[in-house]
Amino acid sequence: MQNKHAKTMQLAIDSAMEGIQKNEGGPFGACVVKGDKVISVAHNTVLRDNDATCHAEMNAIRQASQALGTYDLSGCEIYSTVDPCPMCLTAIYWARIDKIYAAANNKLAAVYGFDDQEFYKQVKAPADARKIPSEKLPLDEQSESVFKEWKALGRDVY
Repeated sequence: MQNKHAKTMQLAIDSAMEGIQKNEGGPFGACVVKGDKVISVAHNTVLRDNDATCHAEMNAIRQASQALGTYDLSGCEIYSTVDPCPMCLTAIYWARIDKIYAAANNKLAAVYGFDDQEFYKQVKAPADARKIPSEKLPLDEQSESVFKEWKALGRDVY
């Protein structure tokens, strides 16, 4: 089993190295597997795509979802070169991925300037205490109209 984990994590590490060498993004890689099958391997492409959401885990989830034809990645596991940031962790939960394997904790990333601790603090803080101001507009009825439309269609919450 350890050999499988090492080989799979090496795919993520190799992808991270490729991304660094191509100057596509930070030193992060991820790999989604289902059983013994590798579904996707990706690295950070924030610089290449000019998109702050193009973290390795996000890219790997997008690729795996496309490959499997579903947003529900139940039965899959994700390998990441470091603990996922709050955005990626949340995406992993939304994708229903069963397990996360990380090669290093986020303290290692912080040593190199990638410190997620402030983001974790901001997520926990009440909206009115966050660094980026958040204001609730009194538009409940207008906003609720899209929820009513969704419910009328009888679709499942994903």
